Amino acid sequence: MNAAGTPSSGLRLRRPSWKDPRLLLGVLLVLASMAGVVGLVKAAETSIVVYAAKDDIPVGQSVSLELLMPVEVKLGAVASRYLTEGSVQTGRVAVQRVSKGDLVPASSLGSADSLGRSPVSISLQEPLPAEAVAGTRVDIWIALPDGRNGFAEPRLIIPAAEIAHVQTAASGLGGPRETLVHVLVEAEKLPQLLGAQANKAKVSVVWNPSGRAR
Repeated sequence: MNAAGTPSSGLRLRRPSWKDPRLLLGVLLVLASMAGVVGLVKAAETSIVVYAAKDDIPVGQSVSLELLMPVEVKLGAVASRYLTEGSVQTGRVAVQRVSKGDLVPASSLGSADSLGRSPVSISLQEPLPAEAVAGTRVDIWIALPDGRNGFAEPRLIIPAAEIAHVQTAASGLGGPRETLVHVLVEAEKLPQLLGAQANKAKVSVVWNPSGRAR
């Protein structure tokens, strides 16, 4: 400031110019932000065709177009997670269960070699709890014959096995209805279960509401 009390010419404020690089940078950032928002909105509003399950698809089921129905949905950025029109490959099986009407995740299909679990049928005379349906978990117990027309103490051999399918049928003329439970068993646990069945062990299936190994 000079002796007269007015600002000196060297400190005088200037209006920002369009040539000011800081102003241009700010404008570019605003435009880029607006373009990103517009792109996200358009992506969210775009409809694509993906596949849903006509009926329950159990683990191990070979998946073809006959089991699927096309639906038009708006999925936005997560569209790539689902089975889209034209992406169904031959020879693929379900590696995780898909319920009727659900969109089919792309990760739910794979090769039979990568499955890692095999369905084993267990025959039961007693009915299962209503909650024990396909997709839920059960604990499998066995009691081996004790050689005295009885059975040894039951022991747990497979905790939290997933139910693939449940079916009920009459066992014979006027006999009790038989429940067949198809459970998915890892390869390393198959010999123990199949051996127990071959040795006439009593096999029991207990609903596991937590779905976790105990």
